[in-house]
Amino acid sequence: MDELEAVLSRVRERVLPEPEERERLRETAATLTDRTREAIADLPVEADVVQVGSTARGTWVAGDRDIDLFVRFDADLDRAELEEYGLDVGHAVLPDGHEEFAEHPYVKGSYEGFDVDLVPCHDVERAAELVSAVDRTPFHDAYLSARLDDDLAGDVVLAKAFLKGIGAYGSDLRTEGFSGYLTELLVLELGGFVPLVESARSWHPPVEFDPEGHAERTFEDPLVVVDPTDPTRNVAAVLSAANLARFQHYARELLAAPSEALFDPDEPEPLDSKEVRAHLDRRGTTPVAVVFDAPDVVDDQLWPQLRRSLDGIVGGLNDHGFNVLRARAMTDAAGAADAAVTSDVEETAERDVSDEPTRAALYAELEVTERPTVERHEGPPVAVRKHAASFYESYVDDVDPDTYGPFIDGDRYVVEREREFATVREYLESDAASDVALGAQVEPAFDDRDVLVGEAVATLAPAFGRPLREFYEPRP
Repeated sequence: MDELEAVLSRVRERVLPEPEERERLRETAATLTDRTREAIADLPVEADVVQVGSTARGTWVAGDRDIDLFVRFDADLDRAELEEYGLDVGHAVLPDGHEEFAEHPYVKGSYEGFDVDLVPCHDVERAAELVSAVDRTPFHDAYLSARLDDDLAGDVVLAKAFLKGIGAYGSDLRTEGFSGYLTELLVLELGGFVPLVESARSWHPPVEFDPEGHAERTFEDPLVVVDPTDPTRNVAAVLSAANLARFQHYARELLAAPSEALFDPDEPEPLDSKEVRAHLDRRGTTPVAVVFDAPDVVDDQLWPQLRRSLDGIVGGLNDHGFNVLRARAMTDAAGAADAAVTSDVEETAERDVSDEPTRAALYAELEVTERPTVERHEGPPVAVRKHAASFYESYVDDVDPDTYGPFIDGDRYVVEREREFATVREYLESDAASDVALGAQVEPAFDDRDVLVGEAVATLAPAFGRPLREFYEPRP
């Protein structure tokens, strides 16, 4: 434990904001709050402003530059007016800002080097009465601010740095990791960062925490943390089973062999084409990639659709006998968009504002890429008279010279018939590949797809080099 405390002490020095940083953020937030109040005063309706998120609670990691301000309007104000007045305030406070969209539009911009979100919401009495998802965020802030002392706030920062270091931080649907709010609730519930990792190493999902003991429904997620401000909601609903397992793995590693490196995000260098070919030579598998323009939607809409599409294509490949070893959805979005990006205001979702369309790839490694011209098709046992007769009669008069049978093998009828697709390229370029369950907005883009097989996937390296390295050099 002495070794662990020594490591955590050094990490604290790096990740806890210095007094100067705290003061600069406080002054900037105060200035923005004043400007927001001035803008509200010009409206024909009443509203107030509240700072929320980690920078409001003193739980941000040093270097984070986010300030989240929520403008609260009367709960009876209709959605159209809330959007209109909210954007008016946002543009007045951030004249160079741009509009983004969560459940409704809000303004995002920068001020004095800080990234600022100015979000309108309804001022409801209880989180359970929310009109839109963002309405609950001020309740989260009030709940945590009343319970986190300086020591626990410091442990929250450690926990966030650890989750960032292991790649499990971010409530966006690309990352499917731990949100800031979830992290803070867990540290509060377990009593600190060390108690949290000590507890996590022995979890047997499903694991449930109910801070206020008032759950109103049953959840089926691997980790359940009932929202203390809204008992109908699991704060950990977005967290994937893989990221929960990743957290447990590295919690055990930290306790067994404490290391500062676990708190440092690992952003791998992209693979180049030569390195991709070297992996292919060593593995002896055949990769395939279906590449297309990703639909122009926010990441929280895009990634569920890409995963659904990947599941459909993998199912189709396996159904046609091409035996998928491993698969992954990828995009060529670079920089911060390629990493786990999140806001502690977890209901907002950022749009990639790049002028170039994002390219997406459904990438799979196959054990088999060519199949025999014929495939075996088994019928029912001969003893099952009605079904056996139907199967037999459907083939006995078949004049197709490429069909063998029907004949009896063991106790059932069998035919050997022409396979629909003998090569993986035939399948992926066919209409049948589009007939699988694709994401609704992926489906039209899928019609204009490129299919790469074998070493041709190395040409993806310039655009997809980072996800390719993560694919070929995986870690827990």
